[in-house]
Amino acid sequence: MGLKREKISALIITFNEIGYIENCLKSVGFADEIIVVDSYSTDGTYEYLLSQPKVRLIQHPFKNYTAQKAFTLAQANNDWVVFVDADEVVTPALKHEILDTVNGSKEHVAYWFRRKFMFQQKRLRFSGWQTDKNYRLFRKSKVRFSEKRIVHETLVVDGSTGILDSKLTHYCYRNFNNYKEKMLCYGRLKAKEAIQKNKRFNFVLLLFKPTFRFLYNYIVRLGVLDGIKGITVCYLNALSDWERYLELRRLEQANKLPALKTLRRTTHQTI
Repeated sequence: MGLKREKISALIITFNEIGYIENCLKSVGFADEIIVVDSYSTDGTYEYLLSQPKVRLIQHPFKNYTAQKAFTLAQANNDWVVFVDADEVVTPALKHEILDTVNGSKEHVAYWFRRKFMFQQKRLRFSGWQTDKNYRLFRKSKVRFSEKRIVHETLVVDGSTGILDSKLTHYCYRNFNNYKEKMLCYGRLKAKEAIQKNKRFNFVLLLFKPTFRFLYNYIVRLGVLDGIKGITVCYLNALSDWERYLELRRLEQANKLPALKTLRRTTHQTI
């Protein structure tokens, strides 16, 4: 008798992913169940997903990336999970490695995937992304998402981890405005993280961090070798830091305003 084949759940979160979700879904067709949690898309993504018989579709409001992914993970019926973003594609080589890993020796409880970044249809080889990796394959019963992070979510893993050889293809850059909005969103969420950690706005960091990040990714991390693509991506990644500190200042000012009103009201009543 052969070994029992392990079942796999493929998990995806979406918001306005039409044009990308189609290839993502095809690439995870090997999974025993596909669960997509959509945060109320308005571009036809939801309607497209409804037409896919293998997809279990759930709509759930988006609070932050960690909360959304934790909710999605809780929906999985199988212990082994492959978690991909809607703009990522599992290559045939990676698919076979996933299946061989899950149904083989299972040395680890979680596995990192390296990613190949695509600038529209062209490869982005440097610009800080060349060593990027994320947990994408893991056992549901052995992990949880850290509540300390609300963007660029992090797994807490109970057990040993490994890394697969094949790369996940990530279509990170659709167009300038799309990537810009994504970076601004990341910046605002990072500011909320900072507030939770009692970090304060600093004007020096507002000027220094974006500049440092651009120069580091463009020169040290060889973004210059990516040509115009490198300049664009390094600039927009630095813009995320700029927005982070601007949002941190906005949040601080918003938090001070209610306290100031309370102080004035209390002072008036005392007089």
